[in-house]
Formats: sequence, C-alpha cells, structure tokens
Amino acid sequence: MRVVGLILAGGAGTRLGVLSEHRAKPAVPFAGRFRIIDFTLSNCVNSGITNVGVLTQYLPRSLNEHIGIGRPWDLDRSHGGVRLMQPYQGKGHQQWYGGTADAVLQNIDYLRETRADTVVVLSGDHIYKMDYRKMIQTHEEHHADLTLAVMNVGAEETSRFGIVLTEEDGRVSGFLEKPKEAPSTLANMGVYVFNTGALIERMLALASEHEDLDFGKHVIPSMVETHRIYTYPFDGYWVDVGTVDAYWSTSMELVSGKSRLDLYDDSWVIHTRSEERAAAKVGPQGQIQQSMVCNGCIVRGHVFRSILSPGVYVSPGAVVRESVIMNDTWIGPGAVVDRCIVDKNVVVGGGTLLGHGADYDTPNDKAPDKFYTGPTIVGKRAHIPQGVTIGRNVVIEPDVNDEDFDRFDCVVPSGMTVS
Repeated sequence: MRVVGLILAGGAGTRLGVLSEHRAKPAVPFAGRFRIIDFTLSNCVNSGITNVGVLTQYLPRSLNEHIGIGRPWDLDRSHGGVRLMQPYQGKGHQQWYGGTADAVLQNIDYLRETRADTVVVLSGDHIYKMDYRKMIQTHEEHHADLTLAVMNVGAEETSRFGIVLTEEDGRVSGFLEKPKEAPSTLANMGVYVFNTGALIERMLALASEHEDLDFGKHVIPSMVETHRIYTYPFDGYWVDVGTVDAYWSTSMELVSGKSRLDLYDDSWVIHTRSEERAAAKVGPQGQIQQSMVCNGCIVRGHVFRSILSPGVYVSPGAVVRESVIMNDTWIGPGAVVDRCIVDKNVVVGGGTLLGHGADYDTPNDKAPDKFYTGPTIVGKRAHIPQGVTIGRNVVIEPDVNDEDFDRFDCVVPSGMTVS
C-alpha cells in the first residue's frame, strides 16, 4: 500500500493576532524550540509516512525556510520526501486556494504522480502526537472510503467543531459542521484517511459547485449517504492553539508539569530545525524556576514559570514571570515581564514594566478576538523604551519603536493597542 501525507499549512491564523502577522500559523514558535507544524511533520515520519506534501499559501516564507528540504525530519530524499506546494497561476484554473479541499484539488497532479492508493490529509496547526499507522489499519479493516479521527469535547465547545453522528459499529451516519446546537459531542479533529480514488472523485464532482471547496462543509457531508465513512476514536493529547489565550495557557501547562504532552519521549521524538548555539548560561545572580530555557539563552535575572526560546537575554535585575519569550529577545536591566507573549527580536527597555497591575478585565477590542482579555502581546522586532509601564491585555504591534510610545507619556493603560 502506498501512502501519501498532505499537510494543510496555508492558514492565516488571524485569531493569533500579531503572532501570525508576519508568518503562517503553522510557523508560529511553540514550546521554545519548535514550530507548530513540527508536530504534524514528526507524526508523519514517526508513522512511516515519508512522502509528504505541505500545502502553503499565507505568508509562506518563514514556513518554507523552516522546512527547507526536510532534513531534520529525514525527508530530504530522492524518492518521496517533503514537497512544498503553493498556489500558482497557469493555463488551467489555478488560483488562490478557496478552501481546505480546494487546496488538495489544485494539487491533484501531485496525488496522481505519487500513485498512492491512500491519502492522509492533516492540519498543520494542531499540537498532538498520533501514530497514523493505527488509523490507517482501522481504515483498511473497515474497507472504508474515508476514516475520520474523532474525540469527545465539552458540550460548550461543539459549535467550534464538525460534529459526527455514528452507528454502533463506528460508521458515520451524519456530519454537522459547527452546529449551534449539537446532538453529539463527538468532534472531527481534521485528521482524515481517504482512499485516493474516492477523494479525487468527490473533489472533481463538487468543484464546479463550490469555489471554496472545503472538507467539513462540502466533501464529508456529500459522502455520508454514498460512501463508507468510519471513525477512529482518539483519546490522546490534542489541542488547537489557534487563539492567543489557548496558546498562552497551553504553554503554561508545559511548565506546570501537568501537561499530558510529553516532549521528552525518546520513542516519539518531535523533530525540528535547530540552530547551532551555545548552551544556556545562568549568571551569578540568575534564578530559573519551573521554566523551559533553550540553547543560547543567557539569564542574569530571574525567570519563573516561563518559556524562553533560543537566544533570549535576561539582564541583571530583570524578572520574567508566566511568559513566553521568543528568539533573540533582549530584556533590559530591572525590567519586569509578567504574563506576556513576546515575539522574536524584541527589545524591552531597562526598568520597563510589561504586563503590570491587577486590571485583568479591561478588554482590548482591537485584538483578533474582540474584547480579548489575556496576556499582553508584543509583535516581532518591537522596541519598547526604558521606564515605561504597560498594563494588561495590551497589544504592541510589530516593528513599533520608541516614538510610538510618546503619546502615552510613559504609561500604557490596560486594553490599549500600540501601533
């Protein structure tokens, strides 16, 4: 049996706000040294799937640079390996991907070239570990045309998912995409195993009707009555870090010791593109507690319950608390960073209080989720001057500099946006 994996990695991730303003959601750093897409890519190679297409669209440069020729995942192969596929203009109908299934449809020639009889369609923006071989085995045993990975979610979350109705043997009898009132809590995870022929037939049949051809809205519902669809129940760790609050809370679970995600499991390694840097160093007054600190970091201040990506510098007297600090950010002497997400190459001036006060309830109505109340967020390459006090739920956009703070007179109230 020939298996090909297709990873949908073109999403803008608008609910991540400034974190995805200059990169696709799957390229957002996670857990210090990883990118979100590393989990899906690693699942593929750990499951023996070595012919993988990555379908990109929105701001693909960061993702393309990260994946490269696929060497960290052992996907730099003369036969198979990884292939990055973006929408293009040609003599045919090629255009921007209109939906998840349209992205696959526009790469139908790649599917035919691989001569695969089984296609595993995956999302590149979820954090989880799954052995796809078990799901493919279930697919074969049922002689299914399509197998969906499913998991139970809370009743209050069903409106965010495709909801699956099943018979006793697991065969799908109904599919509702993000219903307001759900008759079931069995949710579609966006992990699919298709028979190649059935997938191609359905996409071609529906293409003329839907420019935004989507698996959840169109393809799956159209197959329920006419094809053999079965579920694959999954009870492992799986999370969508598609909002700032979900991203931050998932990160804090990692340092709390209570997370079900084991990043130190030698039997299921999460691979990534690593930078060659010196070991992390802690200065004479430095303290690190309950944190993840990556290579190249220098900690001369105090770090508590936080995640530091490679190359972060924490100056003497500075305090980082319950925060995620991304690559090569510099935190000045005496600065306090509390309950924040700080993107790459940010400068936090000395004595600045970033994420200050007890006002957690004032919303930021310019954030991606309106009336957002969560950690203060700082975009890439922002330069925050020294001695500034910045409240809660503040959004600091990428590339701002000292002059952009002048109108605040050294105090940025909670809920404001600095641009």
